[in-house]
Amino acid sequence: MRDLVRRIDSATPPGRDRAVDALRALAILGVVLGHWLVTALVEDSGTVRAASPLHYMPQLAPVSWMFQTLAVFFLVGGLVGAKSYTAGRARGGTYGQWLRARTARLGRPVAAVLVVWAVAAGVMLMSGAGPETVRALLKLALSPLWFLLVFAALTAATPLMAKLHPLWPLAFVLHVDLVRFGLDGPAWPGWLNVAAGWLVPYCLGAAWARGSLRGRTAGWGLLAGGALATALLVLFAGYPASMVGVPGAAVSNLNPPTLAAVTFGLAQCGAALLLLGPLRRVLARPAVWAAVALVNLSAMTVFLWHQTALMAVTAVGLLAGGPLPGLHTVPDGWGWVSARSAWLPVFAGALWVCRAAFRTYEQGRPREALKAGRVVCEGHPAQEARVRRA
Repeated sequence: MRDLVRRIDSATPPGRDRAVDALRALAILGVVLGHWLVTALVEDSGTVRAASPLHYMPQLAPVSWMFQTLAVFFLVGGLVGAKSYTAGRARGGTYGQWLRARTARLGRPVAAVLVVWAVAAGVMLMSGAGPETVRALLKLALSPLWFLLVFAALTAATPLMAKLHPLWPLAFVLHVDLVRFGLDGPAWPGWLNVAAGWLVPYCLGAAWARGSLRGRTAGWGLLAGGALATALLVLFAGYPASMVGVPGAAVSNLNPPTLAAVTFGLAQCGAALLLLGPLRRVLARPAVWAAVALVNLSAMTVFLWHQTALMAVTAVGLLAGGPLPGLHTVPDGWGWVSARSAWLPVFAGALWVCRAAFRTYEQGRPREALKAGRVVCEGHPAQEARVRRA
C-alpha cells in the first residue's frame, strides 16, 4: 500500500489542482450515501416497492442538504470541460477529437449497466417476479443515467456555453417556475429545467476556468446568497424543504429541478470554492491524495452501480429469511434509521464487488494503469502521456 501511495503521488503532475479532484470525489460519494440513506425497498405481500424515510419523517430533510451534491459535480465539470476545450484548441485539435476524449469514459460503463439489467429484468420476469417489482428495481438501477445524459449534453455544448453568464439559465429557471407555480401553468415546462437548472453550476465552472471566481469573496457571496434565497423560497414560496424527490410529494425539487434546487446548488458551489484552500493543504499528504485519485479512477463505476449494490444486498436479505429491519421494513421511525446506518458498510462491500467486476469498462486495463502509477489527467493529455511513460 505504501508503494502504491508513493507511485500515485510521484506520478501526479506538479501543476494538478488536487482539490478539484477531491470536490468531484466528494460529490460522487455524497450522492451514493444520500441514495443509500433515503432509499428503502419495502417487501409487501410479495411485491417490492420503493419508499423513503423523508416521506414518513419530514424532519430528516436536512439529510438531503448534506448529500444532494450534484451541483458540485456540474461545477467541476464546467471547469474541466472549459479548460480542456481551450487547451485542445490551443494545440490545434478539433471539436470532435475533444468531445470523444471527454466522453470516452461514459459510453462503456453505461453499456455495461444496460446489458446487465436487461438480462436481469428478463430473468426476474421469467422467474415469476411481478411487473411492478421489476419496474421499481429498474427505475432505481437506471436512475443515474439521466444525470449522465444531461452531463454529456452540457459537455457537448461547452464551446457555446463556456462564455454564457450563469444568470441567463438562472433567469430561465425562474420564469419556468413562475409559469408552473405562480400562474398555475402546465407541468411539462418544468422539464426544460433539467438542462437549464444544471447549466447554472456548469456555467459557474466555466467562469471559474476563465478566472472569474478568484478569491474567497465569490465563494462567500454564492454561499450566503444561495442559502438566503433557498430559505426564502422554502419558508415563503411553498417549495419543499427536501432537496431530493420524496415519493408521494406534490412537488419535487429535483425531478425536475426547481428554482430552490438551483439556488441551493449556488450555495453548494460557494461552499466548494471556500473549501479549496483547506483541501489543498490536506491533499498534500500522499495517502489522502491516493485515496482521492483512486475514487476518481472509478467515479463512473461507483456512481452507476451503487443502486445495484443496495438492491443486491436487499435481495440476498430476502432470500436469507427477511424482512430485515432497515432493509425491507417501512422507513417510518428512528429505529429504521439506526438499522439502515448499520447496513451502510454492507452496501459498501457490495459496491466494492461491483467495482471490481466492472471497473475495466471505465479504466481499460486497471492493473497496467496502477502499475504505471497513472492518475487521470483530464484536460492534460500531454501530462497523462508522461505519466504513462513513467
